[in-house]
Amino acid sequence: MGRIAAIQISSQPDIEQNLSAIAERLADAAAAGAVLALLPEMALTLDGRQYQAIAADSQYPRRLGELAAQHGIWLVAGAVPMPCPDGDPRVRSATLVFNDQGHQIARYDKIHLFDVDVGDAHGSYRESERFAPGDELVVVDTPAGKLGLAICYDLRFPELFHQLRARGADILSLPAAFTYTTGEAHWQVLLRARAIETQCYVLAANQCGWHDDKRQTWGHSQIIDPWGRVLTELGHEPGVALADTDAELLADIRRKMPVMAHKRV
Repeated sequence: MGRIAAIQISSQPDIEQNLSAIAERLADAAAAGAVLALLPEMALTLDGRQYQAIAADSQYPRRLGELAAQHGIWLVAGAVPMPCPDGDPRVRSATLVFNDQGHQIARYDKIHLFDVDVGDAHGSYRESERFAPGDELVVVDTPAGKLGLAICYDLRFPELFHQLRARGADILSLPAAFTYTTGEAHWQVLLRARAIETQCYVLAANQCGWHDDKRQTWGHSQIIDPWGRVLTELGHEPGVALADTDAELLADIRRKMPVMAHKRV
């Protein structure tokens, strides 16, 4: 399969600053031999006031594709604000997949929107005010294996991941901006559960640190194997988590415990 990377950054209001951080970490991942790298959710910025402008400007997908081509690596660009294909005035939170030539080959629009009261300094999150939900599942062929796409709050809905596995996924990608409060409580246990249930690798890239005076994210980007073992995990600082995927291990786990064949509901 291949070496995969989860890139952890702390996106700030300055998009150019964030693009520089992405480029630096992507270079690190490529230099370490990764064939595929995942960015966190809203890697360009977590400043919601800029989402409409980003969605309206085609330079951002183009520049992300150029970074993938420059470093010869497949890039899963976390979630990027993109126009709604159905004319909804809101934007969509979209994962964009670029191959190592810089061509966009897939897009997944976040299905589950984070409309919750967390109890942190930010307090209330209402993604549906800015974002419209998607409704299509996406699995894409990559050099590291078949990649099932999800975003952040999707993690709490296991049925989505079971459907991705049924469609052939070997790896599940989860770009996120999990809050410090919810991340500390639930991030790793949910990631490990999704890996165990689906018998897939889980590649999870989270935001980290403070993004303004109220919003703090948990970090702890990590890669988990199909048995639920955490292969690598970052802390609260920017960095790159790397791990090798193993096709023989994946096949062995699925052969010895064929849960998909045993499903009855």
